[in-house]
Amino acid sequence: MVIVASVPPAVTWQAEKMADLVEDLRFRGLIHQMTDPALEGRLNADRITAYSGFDPTADSLHVGHLLQVCNLRRLQLAGHRPIAVAGGGTGFVGDPGGKSEERSLLSPEALRANLEGIRGQLQRFIEFGGGAEDSRALLVNNADWLQPMHLFDFLRDVGKHFTVNQMVAKESVKSRLSRADQGISYTEFSYMLLQAFDFLHLFDAFGCRLQLGGSDQWGNITMGIELIRKVRRHEAWGLTTPLVLKSDGTKFGKTEAGTVWLDPERTSPYQLYQFFFRSEDEVVGEYLRYFTFLPHEVILELDAATAEHPERRKAQRELARQVCTLVHGPAETERAEHLAAALFGEEVADLDERTLLDVFADAPSTELGRARLDGQGVPLVDLLVEAGIAPSKGRARTTVEQGGAYVNNRRESDPGRLVGPDDLLAGRYVVLRRGKKEYRLVSFG
Repeated sequence: MVIVASVPPAVTWQAEKMADLVEDLRFRGLIHQMTDPALEGRLNADRITAYSGFDPTADSLHVGHLLQVCNLRRLQLAGHRPIAVAGGGTGFVGDPGGKSEERSLLSPEALRANLEGIRGQLQRFIEFGGGAEDSRALLVNNADWLQPMHLFDFLRDVGKHFTVNQMVAKESVKSRLSRADQGISYTEFSYMLLQAFDFLHLFDAFGCRLQLGGSDQWGNITMGIELIRKVRRHEAWGLTTPLVLKSDGTKFGKTEAGTVWLDPERTSPYQLYQFFFRSEDEVVGEYLRYFTFLPHEVILELDAATAEHPERRKAQRELARQVCTLVHGPAETERAEHLAAALFGEEVADLDERTLLDVFADAPSTELGRARLDGQGVPLVDLLVEAGIAPSKGRARTTVEQGGAYVNNRRESDPGRLVGPDDLLAGRYVVLRRGKKEYRLVSFG
């Protein structure tokens, strides 16, 4: 099924069409590998149809997918035709790349639900409507051509063009075979052939000649290029981008709470905003290049701001604003910034329960019985200790006397202060803070 749909009116694109796409990609550090150096000239001179695939392993995309989504958009802004492939067929198999063990196979029902979720999200980023029929971006499902294919046809028309030696040499396979406790099933071993056939089908159906992906997709991409060359005697190309990592080398998009999703029901706009706002100084410039459409001179100015005044976090704030607007729109970004301000202000008292839990999702929490508030209430000094914000009553008392203790973001200087029912937020919570950054959320059940 080919989907041609309009972008929701809430999404507006402020980026200008790039006069030199390759120059922009190089400035942003988005070219890791190219199968042919001549591709640079073609990207600036010819109109190319390019695709990137998204396997529906969940009903939402996450920020790990965002780089490839942005790259498709960059190509579209430069005048090229993007195709987003939802892997309804390959999703049954699972890509072994980047995985140390076999994936769990999805049921048909789960796969359909996941496909519906990511289709709606992709339509927020890429403009599928408008223009002549042959210039519209497309959203397609590879199950439409993979599922009807007979096994003997697949073995004859695809499998015969590759040797097992080639396939075993691919990094995604080698890394699995090198482990004595973990091999690879024939199911996942066949994934690269299915992806190669995707490229061939898109070449035949839509004239697609370029595949985009992360650097871990290099082996799969080159298989598709080879299949097109052998079967159609035509040239096709591949372009990979670097893998996005955090400053400590760990996987981008993961937090202590889990994956950062693009679905606002899974990861709220505020949490997405905070994820990017907390970017380390060492990588914020890289993220600005990868995930925003800001002009080069603006990014360079933000680089300088980080170097000269890192404590102001100007680059992080702009990064969070740009990405949150891209994913959720300007209204949600404005709300996220308001909530970020509430984190340090007395406006925290006006937040409803869901929003309050959203804002303090990453803060340690403590549960106490509601009976603790009976009578005059619980002494603040005791509460600071029980919440783990002070190691002893003596230290808690000193913190209060020195003006370092806050209740619901109001500074408290009286060590005899009692916390009672009137202090509860949303009927059951109290926010404790020591200094500028150490928070505890206390819940009175």
